[in-house]
Amino acid sequence: MIPVSQAISIILDLVKPIQDTETVTLDNSLGRILAQTITSELDFPYWDNSAMDGYAVKFEDVINSNSENPVTLEIIEEIPAGIAPQKSLQSGQASRIFTGAMLPQGADTIIMQENTQKHDNHVVILLSPKSPQNFVRKKGQFYQAGSPLFSSGIAINAPEISVLATAQCPEITVYSRPRVAIISTGNELVTPAEKLHPGQIVDSNQYALAAFVSSLGAIPLKLGIVPDNRNVLLDKMKQAINSADFVLSTGGVSVGDYDYVEQLLSELGGEISIRSVAVKPGKPLTVANFDNGCVYFGLPGNPVSALVSCWRFVKPAIHKLSGLSGNWLPKFIKAKCCQDLQAGGQRETYFWGQLQLVDGEYQFELAQGSHNSGNLINLAGTNALAMLPIGTTMIQQGEKVLVMFQ
Repeated sequence: MIPVSQAISIILDLVKPIQDTETVTLDNSLGRILAQTITSELDFPYWDNSAMDGYAVKFEDVINSNSENPVTLEIIEEIPAGIAPQKSLQSGQASRIFTGAMLPQGADTIIMQENTQKHDNHVVILLSPKSPQNFVRKKGQFYQAGSPLFSSGIAINAPEISVLATAQCPEITVYSRPRVAIISTGNELVTPAEKLHPGQIVDSNQYALAAFVSSLGAIPLKLGIVPDNRNVLLDKMKQAINSADFVLSTGGVSVGDYDYVEQLLSELGGEISIRSVAVKPGKPLTVANFDNGCVYFGLPGNPVSALVSCWRFVKPAIHKLSGLSGNWLPKFIKAKCCQDLQAGGQRETYFWGQLQLVDGEYQFELAQGSHNSGNLINLAGTNALAMLPIGTTMIQQGEKVLVMFQ
């Protein structure tokens, strides 16, 4: 067995980020990884505009106004959002203005309407701001045209889409989505649609891993259930390796008579870098790479072990493969443990549960029920994994524990 940190390092060294790109519209960009530097020819804001409903004025006209000595100004026009001002402001004048509307030439200050009184075509200023530019959003205050807006390697989510729309970028260049083949191995497996006979098991891994892959922006290629037949498995593995960037197979990586995956990887020309990791759950992890760039992950068959292995080892690899820049490693924080956690101490051990912020403090609540690698029932609804490092056998209730969150 090798340590988790060494396994992660080996895996990331094997992964080469995707170089292929494609052009997508903003409507189809959610979750994609940007493959270009974005600049805009537009300043943002596009022009000086009002941050309040009120009156655009010259600061020098209202600098000394207050409720006891108010200043009265002539209203020369009304400026709604989306309509350019028609008149320049002169001393002694004001323009009625609404939030987001463009400032007229000559104005440098907004007086919010709550500090005014309107009388026909005049407005009385009851309170002066302390300085000019009050409630004015200056042209280019947030972004100057021509400067970098986004760099390659970022994930496109709702905020980024908003900015790209604002910058009038209707199409962007993104990295192609990784393709991940998924194979379930075992004579005992049946699909959810088949009648379950004694001794059989429904294959949940195919669906869980496909969902996991999709959630990271990659394309799952579900290759179905393969029986413990050496020749059939060989053909399916060859198909997967030649059609995908990654392969995730579950089962067949232990030391049983029907565990063929490791033998077949070598036969197909794979270079095996990992055979087992000092982690619980998920010890039997096989990782191999091929000359065509494909990386093969032979995951445990137990559903919890398979998913924990994906969260801990495969997720960082997909992040790097996808072109995402920055730190690909999982994020850990310290949280107060709500129950005792016990481990053997020989392997890095993970417990699944809920990470919550309670009264300003993170707390980890262990999932109810048996923590068994075959029990996927209590994995539902969890959002984090508490980790006990090698050499630690107990974290007592109330103590801090490192938690990996999704």
